[in-house]
Amino acid sequence: MSEKFAQVLMRFRFLALLFCLGLVAAAGTGLSRLQLSADLEVFFAPDDPALKSYDVIRETYSRDDNLFLVLVPENGNVFTRENLAILEELTERAWQVPHSMRVDSIANYQHTEAAGDDLETRPLVEDALNMSAADIRRAREVATNEELLLGRLITPTGHMASINISIQLPEGQRRTAIPEAIQAVRDLRQEIETRYPGTELLITGKIAGNNAFMEASFYDITHIIPVALMIALGCIAVYLFLASGSLVTAVSTTFATICVIIASVVVGMGVAGLIGIDVTPPLSNAPTIILTLAVADCMHLIVVYFQARRSGHEKRAAIIYSVALNFRAVLLTSLTTIIGFLALNYSEAPPFQDLGNVAAIGIAAAWVFSILLLPVLLSLLPGRVKPDNSRGSDAMKRVAAWVLRNGRACMVGTIAVILVAGSFLPRNQLYDVWAEYFDPSTSIRQDSDRAREHLNGFNLIEYSLAAREPGGIADPEYLQHVEAFAEWLKQQPEVSYVNHVGQIMKRLNRNMHGDDWNWHRLPDDRELASQYLLLYEFSLPFGLGLTNQVNLDKSATRLTAGLRTSSTQDVLAIQSRAQDWLRQNAPDHFYHAGASSDVMYAHIGKRNVISMLTGSAIGLLVISVIIAVALGSVRYGLISLLLNFLPLIVGFGIWGLMVGRIGMALSVVSGLTMGIVVDYTVHILSKYDLARKAQQMDTDAAIRFSFSMVGSALLVTTIVLCVNFGLLAFSVFVLNAELGILTATMILIALAIDLLFLPPLLQLLDRSDTGRVVPSQLSTQDAGRPVPAQEPTQAGAGFTAQA
Repeated sequence: MSEKFAQVLMRFRFLALLFCLGLVAAAGTGLSRLQLSADLEVFFAPDDPALKSYDVIRETYSRDDNLFLVLVPENGNVFTRENLAILEELTERAWQVPHSMRVDSIANYQHTEAAGDDLETRPLVEDALNMSAADIRRAREVATNEELLLGRLITPTGHMASINISIQLPEGQRRTAIPEAIQAVRDLRQEIETRYPGTELLITGKIAGNNAFMEASFYDITHIIPVALMIALGCIAVYLFLASGSLVTAVSTTFATICVIIASVVVGMGVAGLIGIDVTPPLSNAPTIILTLAVADCMHLIVVYFQARRSGHEKRAAIIYSVALNFRAVLLTSLTTIIGFLALNYSEAPPFQDLGNVAAIGIAAAWVFSILLLPVLLSLLPGRVKPDNSRGSDAMKRVAAWVLRNGRACMVGTIAVILVAGSFLPRNQLYDVWAEYFDPSTSIRQDSDRAREHLNGFNLIEYSLAAREPGGIADPEYLQHVEAFAEWLKQQPEVSYVNHVGQIMKRLNRNMHGDDWNWHRLPDDRELASQYLLLYEFSLPFGLGLTNQVNLDKSATRLTAGLRTSSTQDVLAIQSRAQDWLRQNAPDHFYHAGASSDVMYAHIGKRNVISMLTGSAIGLLVISVIIAVALGSVRYGLISLLLNFLPLIVGFGIWGLMVGRIGMALSVVSGLTMGIVVDYTVHILSKYDLARKAQQMDTDAAIRFSFSMVGSALLVTTIVLCVNFGLLAFSVFVLNAELGILTATMILIALAIDLLFLPPLLQLLDRSDTGRVVPSQLSTQDAGRPVPAQEPTQAGAGFTAQA
């Protein structure tokens, strides 16, 4: 049937060309609809429980979309007239940042003091250039002793101060609003650092992270993908020139491959645009994946085409032979690869689901274009192949001969490597820190690392603590529960500070008793506490109220615990202990599970590992069943299952030895690589099966035949795959970089296992007829496909073409 298809294709090649062009044109309309995602929260599905809990807090109080500016004076002392003046100016200018709704710094901190029987509220820093030395000392004393400021808006040593800008992004305008706000603060930084040489202004915060997220996607698309394409084409061109011995053939065949690559990528990404998928850093890998797998499909067809031309066939017959011989194998590898990538739908993170689906679409398109477009272009473009140019095939026969001679040593050595590498698997630990998603070379990472080293407030866990009724937050019993929970949190090793409404209540109680520190405690009268709170709210300027800590009907307050780290295990540990404490020591209505972006990433990292293990296991089983059915052998299905599983053991074992940290991105590597490395096994087994069944070859001869037919293509595609995935190491998005490095490693491991372990395994399983020489003449009718003359099968035997 495949031979008939190839003959029909050559007869109606211009119709096939028009069909391919129409498919590309239709899908290409979606490219203009692609948009960069502007939100790190795209890693969470709308029904994610941690995200929903976090959304409740943000809707109840205020969103934590913010820009965090950190002032680093040249002299290392914020508390000088000049530096306080700069801070005061920055605080005022921050209100002008697009979409800002609140600005907090020590400069506009509303400090309260007793003024007779009244409460006096005023900014801690006012008209800094005219402040006296005593005023500056007083400002320093207050700032470095106030729990609400210390470690968050000012360092204990006073060498850094920060300005927190709360941003209210317009609904549906994140993609434009975020860059607008970022550009404003970048312009402000440039102005300040120019006017005050030696002074630094660091920019971090959630809005900065979201903007870096968009910039990372854009960087990968504009830098890594073009380089990957050029390297792939360079490798192909060099191989084609060496294999054909003709520059014209190398250029024309490379051009045909480029057409297949571009068409496949356009269809994959175009369909993504048509169905409304946003471009995220994970999805920016899709073009690289599609182009490398399109190269793999093309190479298998081209290698066999060259072999047929070298054996004396004219162009049309060689194309028909190559298509017929590879049709089943390329279809099978494409189908199993698609299943592997569709397994990414088990991921908890939508961007990785999108990557799997778009890659699957592109891979399906690559199969269509390699079977239709590539043969048509090869028939239309000029090219010749020197008859004696078969160095690649001969080299692979020598590799096969060496492996067969040393089969036992290869098998034992491979098993030893697998066992040693597998022993390091337990060293892999969950570690997902969203603040470290960007490469250390990026400004967002450098600014964030410096700020996090000296200031708190970047890693949080938040609680909405409910009272029994509206206005109940003034109840002394409620305040005591808040205080007790806060004190417990402060004692935990993961917690650096705790902010809660009780701190304000204690300060107000002290102020209303003549600033007597003996009264720095919670009020014991509900009516009095309500009056304190009301008086304080009336004294605050517009934009600096308590809405970020107290809900509208005063039935709940927000408690924020700053964390020293945001690693997965630490966040999950403190959240779990806090939940136990609340269940055991507070009333039921007071309980809250705790929420924040750090909590979200901690949970999804853990869930993603579990879900991807399930998805990968199901994908492996489905792929093995398909191979068993397609090749008519349960044995082959089990072999493919084993050979697709072993690279995962070795790859993650090496990762455990070298790195030992597994995050959200690496949890999808199993599904991603499974879809790629299965190609090796399928191509080798399909050619081995052809030689065994159609030609009645013995085991060793069938292995040599398989290596000679697919070995060169596997080596070239492995080089392209490893280099292109290795290029992701240069991505500024760390998740992509780690994913690329581990995937490239596993692809290389998979090839080594298929070349060194599979032949002796087949020898062992088929040892009853190893060494049995069965000369045969294979006709077109016997094989179901045409065969070139003089194609060696084993010593003293050969094919005879009857096409």
